[in-house]
Amino acid sequence: MYDMKAIYEAESVEDAVRLRLEHPGAQIIAGGSDVLVQVREGRRAGKELISIYGIDAMRGVSLDKEKNLRIGSLTSFSHITADKLVQKHCRVLGEAVDQVGSPQIRAIGTIGGNTCNGVTSADSASTLHAYEAVVELTGKNGVRLLPIKEFYLGPGKVDIRAEEGELQTALLIPKDSYEKTHGCYIKYGLRNAMEIATLGCSVNVRLTADKKKIERCRIAFGVAGPVPMRAPSAEEKAKGAALNEKNIAAVAKAVLTDINPRDSWRASKALREHLAAELTKRALTEAIQRAGGTIA
Repeated sequence: MYDMKAIYEAESVEDAVRLRLEHPGAQIIAGGSDVLVQVREGRRAGKELISIYGIDAMRGVSLDKEKNLRIGSLTSFSHITADKLVQKHCRVLGEAVDQVGSPQIRAIGTIGGNTCNGVTSADSASTLHAYEAVVELTGKNGVRLLPIKEFYLGPGKVDIRAEEGELQTALLIPKDSYEKTHGCYIKYGLRNAMEIATLGCSVNVRLTADKKKIERCRIAFGVAGPVPMRAPSAEEKAKGAALNEKNIAAVAKAVLTDINPRDSWRASKALREHLAAELTKRALTEAIQRAGGTIA
């Protein structure tokens, strides 16, 4: 059933790097919820696999010495949703990954696998972009830190240097990005479960001390372009804006300047543009309310 040449079990990050260098064409496998499907379909026929699933050092959520939220790449979606640090500092990320697949997939699927696939529809990706996440890559030359917007190179392609033995070991959410912010993620699909997003929108805001204006806003999308993306024009429009429906509508309209969705058999470009504006309006409204603001 599974036509593979060999599978190697890495015992540590260092061991995984060694195996990557010895087998540069091998596919990394974590939870396997995507890779095993590809193997079954024959897309990985005759390939070597390097399993990193047994590396417990790559699991869990913690705060580093700078108080950045550090999420090990092998941390499962269900673990992220339930984690107290995520609930306290970045609740919306837990809500976003809780919309992946089914309970079984969320129990085995990992945030590292979700991002390393490089697909624009990944439910974690837009929220990670909105929170300006940093990708931690470990290889023969040590640790390399890369802003997530630079990690995605194109559809299904990310910046992991196999020739240097690199693998993604963690994702970091900077303290400055999560502190005093509140967010909302909305996924549009035809079903409530086991559905790939037609469009995903993640918004987070930081309000002024008097809760009357938006001090900072971050807006990011999945399936609004070939890779997950931010909406800088809309973010700038939101900065300093008073909390009223007119300004929220103006921000929602501004996202159309930033995105570049395509026509596909799943949805037209026009529908995705309509969804982007509408989901921005809804997510921004909810984020403001979660932050303690009242919309006039």
